[in-house]
Amino acid sequence: MTGHLINEQLKQLPSNPGVYLMKDAGGKIIYVGKAGNLSNRVRSYFQPSAKLMPKTQQQVKEAKELEFFITNSEYEALILENNLIKRHRPYFNIRLKDDKGYPYIRVNIDEDWPTVCFSREMKDDGARYFGPFTSPWSVKQTLKVLESIFRFRSCDKPITGTDKRPCLKYHLGHCLAPCTGYVSKEEYKEAVKQIVLFLEGKRDKVVREIEQQMKAASDALDFERAARLRDRIGAIKNVIEGQKIAAKVSGDEDAVAFITEKDQAYVMVFFVRGGKLIGRESFVLTGANAEEPKEIMTSFVKQYYASASYIPPLLLLQHPIDDKDAIRDWLKQKRGGKVEISVPRQGSKKELIQIVIQNAEQALKQMKVKQFAAPQVMEAALQELQEKLGLPHLPERVEGYDISNIQGKEAVGSMVVFEHGRAKPSHYRRFRIKTVPEANDFAMLHEVLGRRFKRMNGVQLEAGQKETWGILPDLVLIDGGKGQLSAAHTAMEEFGADGLPVASLAKENEEIYLPGRSNPIILPRNSPGLQLLQRVRDESHRFAVAYFTKVHKKKTFTSSLDGISGIGPKRKRALLKQFGTVKDIKEASVEALLTVAGLTPELVDRLKERLG
Repeated sequence: MTGHLINEQLKQLPSNPGVYLMKDAGGKIIYVGKAGNLSNRVRSYFQPSAKLMPKTQQQVKEAKELEFFITNSEYEALILENNLIKRHRPYFNIRLKDDKGYPYIRVNIDEDWPTVCFSREMKDDGARYFGPFTSPWSVKQTLKVLESIFRFRSCDKPITGTDKRPCLKYHLGHCLAPCTGYVSKEEYKEAVKQIVLFLEGKRDKVVREIEQQMKAASDALDFERAARLRDRIGAIKNVIEGQKIAAKVSGDEDAVAFITEKDQAYVMVFFVRGGKLIGRESFVLTGANAEEPKEIMTSFVKQYYASASYIPPLLLLQHPIDDKDAIRDWLKQKRGGKVEISVPRQGSKKELIQIVIQNAEQALKQMKVKQFAAPQVMEAALQELQEKLGLPHLPERVEGYDISNIQGKEAVGSMVVFEHGRAKPSHYRRFRIKTVPEANDFAMLHEVLGRRFKRMNGVQLEAGQKETWGILPDLVLIDGGKGQLSAAHTAMEEFGADGLPVASLAKENEEIYLPGRSNPIILPRNSPGLQLLQRVRDESHRFAVAYFTKVHKKKTFTSSLDGISGIGPKRKRALLKQFGTVKDIKEASVEALLTVAGLTPELVDRLKERLG
């Protein structure tokens, strides 16, 4: 039943465009909406014949007071609606979760020595802004890539060009060192210009420009600069290669899709620039329960693009939106050019939307994995494992083990540690296999477990060191089946750890094996306990493979250069730093090789002869 106050306020509503607010009995704003005609729109909520969604029925039931703002146009109303939702975060509106501080990348192009940095807000200060990004981590990862490619300065010190020596970042290849005068102001600003083009998605144009600069440097016999530019081209091409997508698209466009679960909508945005995917961001909308897809998409488009630093000429949406004309006019005003809004039904653009949906589904799964770490979920997982595996107490510390090798070569083992269901990398350990010359995972596991538990009584340490070998696990988990479990259990018995629980997890059917038990334990796929074991198993595998890759790469590189007179450890490191792989060294030109410190024409001839 509509209250007396609202009845009177409904009579006073004008037919102008504007924004309306619904308040509860305590005066709190519970909903903000916009309308081309305030009277018609607001009255529609309170008509006896109105067919409202359950959520909207509850909203109307709780509304005890109305307030409205008249605007000159529906376009102005849309902007005001966005601002009020962001400010008051009303319960019945669909809202971007934690939207107060989405970060940006800021490029201060007006400085003599421009900086590229993280920013919490987008200001009208003459700088270029890119974003918003989902999180500070997204910005930092992007800045790390940019720094490795373009080597911009990340400090705020005054640049005089007279410093005696550059900082560590120069030696790591992450800064051009303008402080020492190693780079001219013109060359540095050109690098910053390329950063802007890169962030705009014009990466092919950046490559073309750098190729022209490289040729000019080579013609001028400035081989050191030519080599530096060549490396920059290679890094950019690697990024471009990683941005190819299955769907054939062209031009600049954003593709937006979402999936819903309970009260939340998980939204994924793909940023396509020049026909290439240059990035993606995901956002969470709350208050989406029982809302129509059109309402969810409309709310996201209005809230996200209100703070976007760039609006492309085409938005590809999974679902249509309300107020399409008004939103298109608003986006056109912000962009300063035409904006098309499309819901593709077939062809390559529909294919792109399907890819975005698939990515949203996978990203939601990852988010749920993170939520799995919630204390109550973790406690349930530990209790389940204690019960199902017959453990004497909760497995608060779990150690996972795996082996990685190629036919026994460069074999390594890994030990990872999870405490209270969370990875504890500071307690991870890795092993080079010493006693098993051929491919034999069982024998290698026996060696690794033997070496680990041989040290469980601790070793003599220097002051300030922390000992972790003496901390015993509540459960030892082996990646594998019965054979791997038997090898591990035998080693533990030999070294006095036979009282510790041990199990193995076989990957194919996720079967859990225990010593002395012929039949495996099968837990449901959605079981918190099984999910915890899977995380430990997968992490031990990842850690083992990462160590094996490092060892294998180092040995391959070292053996290829061993025995070349005049090329010792220092020059090997210099070659590795500049070229990365033996293949790249082999394919490098004589001029490029001569840019490596310490290499003479005679040494380059020997190197070329050795590598063929």
